[in-house]
Amino acid sequence: MKISNHLNIFLILFLLTTISLAGCEKLDSNSSSTTTTTTQETVNPEKPTEIKNINNTMNLPTLEGKATVVMKVNGQSVTIEVDGDNAPITAGNFVDLVQKGIYNGLVFHRVVKDPTPFVVQGGDPQGKNPNFPVTNLGTGGYSDPVTKAQRYIPLEIRPEYDETKKDPQIPDIVYGTTITTAPQLKHDYGVIAMARSQAPDSASSQFYFTLADLPFLDGSYAVFGKVTEGMDVVNQIKQGDRIESAEVVAGAENLKQNK
Repeated sequence: MKISNHLNIFLILFLLTTISLAGCEKLDSNSSSTTTTTTQETVNPEKPTEIKNINNTMNLPTLEGKATVVMKVNGQSVTIEVDGDNAPITAGNFVDLVQKGIYNGLVFHRVVKDPTPFVVQGGDPQGKNPNFPVTNLGTGGYSDPVTKAQRYIPLEIRPEYDETKKDPQIPDIVYGTTITTAPQLKHDYGVIAMARSQAPDSASSQFYFTLADLPFLDGSYAVFGKVTEGMDVVNQIKQGDRIESAEVVAGAENLKQNK
């Protein structure tokens, strides 16, 4: 039993220190060192304050309520409930990019199932190019076609509350920093969340599905929805598989373009 416990602890530490959800740098198994941490996405690590100032959050799309997105992978459907009640900016960004067709044709560039189930990740726009090496993906985000500036969204986490109570006391959402208390949207099996770098406000378009309960990520990365149908499809995704299409099938009217 002690050996098993030690092995489990080792595996969790291994994932935290060697796996980058967004892959801002390719991990080389032959390299003696890595500079990535869990859930990294491309940003300039020397300029986190500049990243914060790129976007006025008031100008970002927001989702006021829920929406449903259906993603087609390998000819099968994955239904995602997107939660704008508890992550309005993160959810709004995702729904906006779905409506723009940004995710259509993109590659799932990182699939981590061994030594234990972890995540399936995609959303790098560079994957639209079929000649772009999958092993080099994980460094891109969504850029506005007019301004050519990359869109960054703030880390957005609402602390936990009891939504079953009558007139619950709903805590304010915390922006731009991690939290140590339990979040309302947890890294349970089958949720969708945003990848980012060490800079809290560096998420853009890359997302990941969780393949297991991952409580050690709670409070550090923004969950914004969950898979309601099709986790069997997600579990079968392989590195290099593409998103055939993504479509908002309900709740599109809840998306607000705040410009």
